[in-house]
Amino acid sequence: MQIKILKSIEKVPGGLMVVPLLFGALLNTIDQLHLPFIMNFLKVLGVSEFKPGIYEFFRIGGFTEALFKTGTLTLIALFLFLAGSQMNLRVGGIAMKKGIMLTASKYFVGLGVGMLWGKLSGDLYNGFLGLSVMAIIAAMTNGNGGMFAALTAKFGTRSDIGAVAVLSLNDGPFFTLLALGMLGSNFPIIAFIAVLLPIAIGMLLGNLDHDLRDWFKKAEQLPIPFMAFALGTGMNLGTFFNPTVVVAGLVLGLMTLLLTGGIGMLVFKLSGERSQIAPWAEASTAGNAVGTPAAIAAAATVAAATGMMSATEAKAFADIAGIASLQISISTMSTAVLCPIAVILIDKWQRSRGIIGNEDPMEADPSPVKVVTV
Repeated sequence: MQIKILKSIEKVPGGLMVVPLLFGALLNTIDQLHLPFIMNFLKVLGVSEFKPGIYEFFRIGGFTEALFKTGTLTLIALFLFLAGSQMNLRVGGIAMKKGIMLTASKYFVGLGVGMLWGKLSGDLYNGFLGLSVMAIIAAMTNGNGGMFAALTAKFGTRSDIGAVAVLSLNDGPFFTLLALGMLGSNFPIIAFIAVLLPIAIGMLLGNLDHDLRDWFKKAEQLPIPFMAFALGTGMNLGTFFNPTVVVAGLVLGLMTLLLTGGIGMLVFKLSGERSQIAPWAEASTAGNAVGTPAAIAAAATVAAATGMMSATEAKAFADIAGIASLQISISTMSTAVLCPIAVILIDKWQRSRGIIGNEDPMEADPSPVKVVTV
């Protein structure tokens, strides 16, 4: 008898990221209750005290703690390396144009909203609804590449699909780190290099050897549930069930959908594109964006160690990382549901005006567009 665990997880929007994260958070929440019968059992097993008189089952040392509790950054780095290996810069002209427009519009919308939110609330770390600038930028600038590819494959053109090769550049925390630097957080150059290097090395190897790229692709999804679970074991569901956090995550998801989709649509119209499918297909939050706050907090630690950032500011990033990750996970789930609905509605609206999203006469040439799936 088999239990269809994977198929059940995949039915949940962003399931490979969200379900392990919530499961890890659930177990950690129980761990943080420090129930006497659990702690007594751990003590009998010979577990060392985490704090005086405190025993936790995620703090038992060895491979278990290294994989499920303290290995978050290593797993994120591995994912970024594998994602980088699938980035192919050789794309068709139309596809590259669309990819640049989508990437730029999504990034600057996220940056603009984050700046405005922080300015109006007067707090970069705990603004209106408890949303930090970091959470807003991370969620709004990083789209779900897999969903984009699936939606444009059904409703868009070959060049829409090909744009994913450029859009893959927004994977990971680099753009968020760059935006926070623009907003005054003094990250040293080495912090940017430390975040970007795994992606760059992966991209280099993947483009030098296509056999390596194909080999890395087989493992691209593997780190995601482990990374998500490790992130979850640093969270407490008591925070997740805080109505403020849930409302903030839903608002973040709606802003991501409506603002990045709407502005992207305007950019496409101004550039003369007939179909508006691609901007709405990209109006989502990627599951891997959940890991961005942890990566930013690590970069802040590097900055504090070099003296370019105060220890207080670095601690502020670390303190909000858990809440930001939960808010982003809610945005991921909500946009995973709403984004396909938006694409279907836009497709119907276009068809009523004689525009067929997957039939662009400008792309009648049957020569293939070189596309990389991410």
